[in-house]
Amino acid sequence: MRSSAVVSGVLFVLLLVLVATGWAPLLSFDRWVVEALHRDALAEPGLTQVHRVLSDWIWDPWTMRALAAAAVVLLWRGRERRLALWVAGTSLIAVVLQQGIKSLVGRERPQWEDPVDSARFAAFPSGHAMTATVTCGLLLWVLAMRWRPEWRGWGTLTTVALVSVLGVGWTRIYLGVHWPSDVLGGWLLGWCCVATAVLTYRRGARRGSRTAPGATGDGGDSGGRMGEAG
Repeated sequence: MRSSAVVSGVLFVLLLVLVATGWAPLLSFDRWVVEALHRDALAEPGLTQVHRVLSDWIWDPWTMRALAAAAVVLLWRGRERRLALWVAGTSLIAVVLQQGIKSLVGRERPQWEDPVDSARFAAFPSGHAMTATVTCGLLLWVLAMRWRPEWRGWGTLTTVALVSVLGVGWTRIYLGVHWPSDVLGGWLLGWCCVATAVLTYRRGARRGSRTAPGATGDGGDSGGRMGEAG
């Protein structure tokens, strides 16, 4: 998990530098992609409306935050308070990072004479892509620590999470409100937040186990599918 956090963080910083300095090949690629998709969005109004519903309702950041909030409430009521605070704290930090970087970079969104959707605030990184990555990543992590071998449906849950993360990024580009590099930046920074949260939680759990031998509770939460990843 440490290497995952480092790699995603380094790649995000590299992308941030390229965006902030206006690296011509990246800007040209971004423009080429969004112009091609915008033509398709104008030619297929029915498909465009489906993308709007998915983007603005099903995978909207507020929908994702509501899921994270529900998980926090359930964990708190289940006396998993340390884990609940970790999920809430990571989600909040991700929002602060996202908005801070948006303000710092101040990248303009694609501009159209005939837009099919609209969005506020600066473009980089994509808030939809980052929020979906953080929420889905955290929820899968929490579920993985409690998943039992006899339970079925893990593959379905993972697929739903992956489709949501990739799907919302696609819709933002298709609707012409983000550049591809905005979405990539959201994915990278979002995953870096998740990986860092998992890594620091594990370290805290190990310290707790050493200082209180035989104790049960959150100290044993580092197991599970995602907990086994290195």
